[in-house]
Amino acid sequence: MAKRVVVAMSGGVDSSVAAALMVEAGHETIGVGLRLADRPAQESFHRGCCAPRDLADARAVAAQLDIPFYVMDVRESFKESVIEDFINEYESGRTPVPCVKCNQVVKFDYLAERAMAFGAELLVTGHYARRVEVCGSLSVARSLDKEKDQTYFLFGMTQEQLARTRFPLGEFTKEQTREYARKLGLATAEKPESQEICFVPKDDYRAFLKAEKPDIDRPGDIVDLEGNVLGRHGGVTNFTVGQRRGLDLGGGPPRYVVELESDSATVVVGEREALAREVFIVRDVRWSILPESAPLQVQVRHRGRAAACAVAPKGDGTVEIRPHDPAYLGAVAPGQAAVFYSGDVLYGGGWVA
Repeated sequence: MAKRVVVAMSGGVDSSVAAALMVEAGHETIGVGLRLADRPAQESFHRGCCAPRDLADARAVAAQLDIPFYVMDVRESFKESVIEDFINEYESGRTPVPCVKCNQVVKFDYLAERAMAFGAELLVTGHYARRVEVCGSLSVARSLDKEKDQTYFLFGMTQEQLARTRFPLGEFTKEQTREYARKLGLATAEKPESQEICFVPKDDYRAFLKAEKPDIDRPGDIVDLEGNVLGRHGGVTNFTVGQRRGLDLGGGPPRYVVELESDSATVVVGEREALAREVFIVRDVRWSILPESAPLQVQVRHRGRAAACAVAPKGDGTVEIRPHDPAYLGAVAPGQAAVFYSGDVLYGGGWVA
């Protein structure tokens, strides 16, 4: 049955094809672009969602598909919920994941609410994910194209949001998406994609932090696990847990950042073995599907491996995670999203405390 749908169009090939698929299916389709952040003119290259050029590309595709296109100014919401959080997390010695915040607050909260103001029944996006129902609850499952899978960023979606959202690219590979765009002659068919943080010019987050907050860096000591001072650094925002490069400690065995103590501006380093976390806490956990007895895997980076783990809810919105093989999981940095899966199905997620 034909529906009125709103498609979030960022100006990339994925959301362009998502819109085209809705038109092909006979739905009354409305394209909406988001003005997220102001970037200087010299930064207005293909970034994927922020630059004026991207909104122009989205508008061009909408014209090709003969659908209306609107731009929503969400700069204030984006600045408060994503950019300021990004700065505060780094200043506190944590590693933020801004794409999760953007999806939770801007796209599936702010945009979804306003999509309904159009009288739309559904919000459609170009995420590579599949909507599924398990044990009476809605969630998402990994996409057919595992290399492009974006479920890691979607763990915060509510049941209501999932009920009113569709991901038409979940059964597509990236190459199939491009082939479909080429077949239709869409303006974005050959547009390169960016893996960068959309609001950070030239993918240089350190320069971005200093530009936004000039006094953010405080020099401090680099110490080993016993507290011995090995060197000095220019600020904890230059480091993240698991980092090896940039320590400038001279010879000796390879050392990795094990902990960041923002209060004392101290960087703690150790050998690779020290990165393995036998237990850690995840806060502000949101479950799409209650785990009960299902064996779960935890993933702490978008491109990371999901590792089998024991999950023990603490009753206060936090869970205790014990990876079966801590070395397999790799470095676990405070501030990262920890997302729980059972096979391909996402069960929930939260933030490493």
